[in-house]
Amino acid sequence: MSNRKKLGLGLGAVALVAVAGIGVSGIASAATTPTPNPSASASADANTDHPDRGHKGGRHGHGGGVQASELAAKLGVDEAKVTEALKSFRDANKPATRPADGEKPDREAMEAALAKSLAESLGIEESKVTSAIEELRAEERSERAAALKTRLDKAVADGKLTQAEADAVTKAVEQGVIGGGGR
Repeated sequence: MSNRKKLGLGLGAVALVAVAGIGVSGIASAATTPTPNPSASASADANTDHPDRGHKGGRHGHGGGVQASELAAKLGVDEAKVTEALKSFRDANKPATRPADGEKPDREAMEAALAKSLAESLGIEESKVTSAIEELRAEERSERAAALKTRLDKAVADGKLTQAEADAVTKAVEQGVIGGGGR
């Protein structure tokens, strides 16, 4: 094996270990959007039952689900109505069994089903709901990227990573190789 390949494999391994060591929850964020066959963690996506989860003052769990308050503000609708519509959707789409290892729900199908259900429940155009959800997802991705950058910068400053390793982790997340920042 050439030195270049060894170096590449070594950097890749260091990047993966660094990501695990600094707490990137990436794989869990793949379930950020409910799907027609959601996993057990997707039931927390509306996050109305657990307001103390995750970052940003408890507004997001590792799944980073749709928040009733944020969605209500984007749609100009009463939060209680959005909360109820999200709960109804979650209850109607609760899986009978857990997905098999390696199976992931179809994120796009679930997001489309969520938008359709919310639009019907709230009496709003589906395209408006879809746009609001997409905006919230984009804001969430941006916040996660900023948090990752902060953690990586600190790891570099503390001597835990080199700048090249931090850059490799960032690139891997952006490309969807690891973590949840690629979408």
